[in-house]
Amino acid sequence: MADARVASRYVKSLLGLAVERGVLEEVNEDMRMFARVCASNRDLVNMLRSPIIRHEKKKAVLEKLFKGKVNPLTFDIIDILTRKNREPLLPAIAKEFHVEYNIYKGIGKATVTTTVPMDAALRAEIEAVVKQLSNKSKIELVENVDPGLLGGFVLNVDDRQIDASIKSKLKHLKLQFSHNPFVKEF
Repeated sequence: MADARVASRYVKSLLGLAVERGVLEEVNEDMRMFARVCASNRDLVNMLRSPIIRHEKKKAVLEKLFKGKVNPLTFDIIDILTRKNREPLLPAIAKEFHVEYNIYKGIGKATVTTTVPMDAALRAEIEAVVKQLSNKSKIELVENVDPGLLGGFVLNVDDRQIDASIKSKLKHLKLQFSHNPFVKEF
């Protein structure tokens, strides 16, 4: 919990600096890339969290991976965190930065799970529904495919969920059939 608060402070500072310097989009892309690298490379995250590996070694690895490939402001925050021995916060900062970016830009986020990949027409229709539900002009739609739904979709917008899947309807039907008002229960 304390790490999340500290990461949030770094994110707000980085966001403010990126806006001030006019490199917000570049820094956002860098942070998204860093988050993807952390998500796909567990060894990197473990190295950043390891108390055994010296901070100089961690800094050398991060320089090798990111120096010259990301915006100088992005690399500066990586450098500052490694100098302050706070590199374990980097994955959390990268993930949280995109959340704060969406809040700053007024972009809503929604997750839709379907049985098959969506086509452009269905995606546009779902985005229109999400815009209406969230009162946001821009939407970031995350698509998941789960054949276990059997049909339909599950849409999550903010704290609301619309479950129009066949799996859920069958479960509801099974529950209704399990209760028979004509048979006396003991």
